[in-house]
Amino acid sequence: MPRNPPALPAIRTIGLMQPMTWLVLAWRDMARAGWISFAHGLALALFGATIFAVAHHRFWLLAGALSGFLVIAPVLATSLYALSRALERGEPANLGVVLKTWLNWQDSHVNKWGNDYWCMVQFGALLALAATGWVMTSAALITLLAPVPIQTPLDFLRHVVLAREGWLFEIWLALGSLMAAPIFASSVVAMPLLLDRRATLLQAVLTSWQAVIGNPLPMAFWAALILGFTLLGLGSLLLGLIAVMPMLGHASWHAYRDLVDASSLPGRGAAAPTQNRGVAP
Repeated sequence: MPRNPPALPAIRTIGLMQPMTWLVLAWRDMARAGWISFAHGLALALFGATIFAVAHHRFWLLAGALSGFLVIAPVLATSLYALSRALERGEPANLGVVLKTWLNWQDSHVNKWGNDYWCMVQFGALLALAATGWVMTSAALITLLAPVPIQTPLDFLRHVVLAREGWLFEIWLALGSLMAAPIFASSVVAMPLLLDRRATLLQAVLTSWQAVIGNPLPMAFWAALILGFTLLGLGSLLLGLIAVMPMLGHASWHAYRDLVDASSLPGRGAAAPTQNRGVAP
């Protein structure tokens, strides 16, 4: 006998320009949280710099590694969601919130073997697997199809991006987009939902897809903003990531709060506010 499909939270309809409001709210959260918010951006910038230092003479690998960084970003931003949630509740948004998010997230679970306990770990592992798959695919594509060995960013620009013959760059972009689209649809609100409510991994992913399908134009605009700001951060010698990554992390929390009415699901830890937020149609 087939199981009943999991009950999903209601999805709200938002206006096309609502993602701009999320960015404004994100800057407000960054100002209120202070250094702890920007410390996330600094840590991610240093992580990116480490990747660059290790693979700067292997740009065939670096191109995939830096773009794969976007895949696991929703997991890396988990404590930024927690900071925004604390500010929303009127609670202190400090280092204690970050440490509790990463080190003590399991304390509120009674059943350590249940799916509810491991769902955030499972989701993080799936995103990490997807990122690894893209890095390997990207490296193989560039290595096999590039006319010369791609060792430096200049080689990538000259022989892949600006190549007059062949379609390597177009194929690389198309394949990356093909892999990125379902990942974005699966994760855009999934991690904030898993942090905030006792939902299964399937519920979180289906809710995320439902949010994208129900708001295709605003979510396409949001995806474009994420890509644009991330490219800006990467193109500024990674220094822009210090502000860009916390901004996008905080904004993702507000995207979740505007898109998902999760009041039907039990909260994790302290009860989350359940009132509807007013969203302009």
